[in-house]
Amino acid sequence: MRVLVAEEIGDPGVELLRAAGLDVEVGTGWDRAELERRIADFDGILIRSATQVDADLLAKADRLKAVARAGVGVDNVDADAATRQGVVVANAPQSNVITAAEHTMALLLALARNVPQAHASLIGGRWERAKFSGVELHEKTLGILGFGRIGQLVAQRARGFGMKVVAFDVYLSEERFRELGVERAATPEQVYAAADFITVHLPKTVETEGFLDAAAFARMKDGVRILNVARGPLVVDADLQAALDSGKVAGAALDVFRREPVTDHPLFGYPNVVVTPHLGASTAEATDRAGYQAAEQLVAALTGGAVTTAVNVPAIKADDLAALGPFVGLCVSLGRIVAATAPGTSVDAVEVEYLGRIAERDSRLLTIQVVKGLLGGHTEEAVNDVNALTLAHERGIVVSERNIPVAHDFTDLVRVSLRSGDETTRVVGTVLGRRNRPHLLEAWGARFNVQLERHLAVFRYLDRPGMLGRVGMAVGDAGVNIVSAAVGRRRDDDVDESAVMIVTTDAPVPAQVLTALTTGDDFFDACAVSL
Repeated sequence: MRVLVAEEIGDPGVELLRAAGLDVEVGTGWDRAELERRIADFDGILIRSATQVDADLLAKADRLKAVARAGVGVDNVDADAATRQGVVVANAPQSNVITAAEHTMALLLALARNVPQAHASLIGGRWERAKFSGVELHEKTLGILGFGRIGQLVAQRARGFGMKVVAFDVYLSEERFRELGVERAATPEQVYAAADFITVHLPKTVETEGFLDAAAFARMKDGVRILNVARGPLVVDADLQAALDSGKVAGAALDVFRREPVTDHPLFGYPNVVVTPHLGASTAEATDRAGYQAAEQLVAALTGGAVTTAVNVPAIKADDLAALGPFVGLCVSLGRIVAATAPGTSVDAVEVEYLGRIAERDSRLLTIQVVKGLLGGHTEEAVNDVNALTLAHERGIVVSERNIPVAHDFTDLVRVSLRSGDETTRVVGTVLGRRNRPHLLEAWGARFNVQLERHLAVFRYLDRPGMLGRVGMAVGDAGVNIVSAAVGRRRDDDVDESAVMIVTTDAPVPAQVLTALTTGDDFFDACAVSL
């Protein structure tokens, strides 16, 4: 596997890539033309913010399997084009959270105590103690809009200064607020009414752009102080300027701006405004951490590990990955088996049911594995974790999952049902033993228990003596050795009493064997599957 490090990252990240056995080339000096000319040579690329991995570049990247961004956002990566091409896109979302929280506190203190203004005055030859008298943080209320990782770290640090904290975030549990000792605001207006300082930590979306506007400022307490270390477009600059001019807002601290880089912002000359040039993530530790975390994700993507920060495949928590990992291979196999045993007229929908303890986990990863098995070898594109659901959607296949925390007879079960027209085909499996061996428990309406091997064949036949011997003879005559066999009975209203047999083999069962057995009246159906 070849990896291109297209931008500067810390040495630990590069060393990690090499330690994983990847062939690393550092191309930090390449221009766009060189990148386009060479990108087809690489399986992975590690970038920061300058390199544009757009659809045009991806179209030239025939080998590319993963893009890792050493930073939080992925604005410079066309994630949709990457998904369509089967390329994993991952970032380093936790690399700068501590740094951003600390910078927020630095600006909070600077804003409260007029630190930069006093510094500029003193080195300018003036001693103006009275002019720069500030306010204490102790017993003041800090309002936080957006209570994710950074907002929570800010809250912890602010409480260390004796501040009361009130926060607004719809997508967070009540328990998390209680754990942090933070008052939950049901609406932003509750934050505006209570806060002496307001810091915004929202993502930039259509809904949040211009979040702090004239209407928001009007609802705030007189003399409030505003901080933005998140995204420039969250604040309407003209409305903030008007609020500062009127005295409604006593001061502001800004690290981000609508247009960057910028040196002529209208607020730069205000004596009660503190500004920094987007330094929220700018520490040596954060830079090294971002590079290292991005390298970890790239290694995982290229060596079959769990890509936990992918932005175009589900990111699964570590404890869920540990619990679900043994079922990954089983789910791929069930997808292949249900595809092989279905009527074959169409694939309209597939439902995956998780029963038992695994139903309490984030099962999205396993559903993707089922779809991979279902579609594998049946599409023009290679099916993988990234594009499986997209390919199913493009083909009009409805994919759903259901979680039932109780399973009978087994601790955990995975049940896959494929709908083809009016017919539904179902297979059921589990993993057993200390080594989590995959077992097939149901197919074609019959139940049994057989450990899955690389090759298998399934037969539905008239339940009468000697049928197992006939299969064994036919398979043996073809030079294929049977590893194991299992039989389950079934009764259908529209056929004679029948049974289902599954045999696992050390080589594929030839198609002519299946044809020969089903030519007569005793065998109704037969299919072979290689997993």
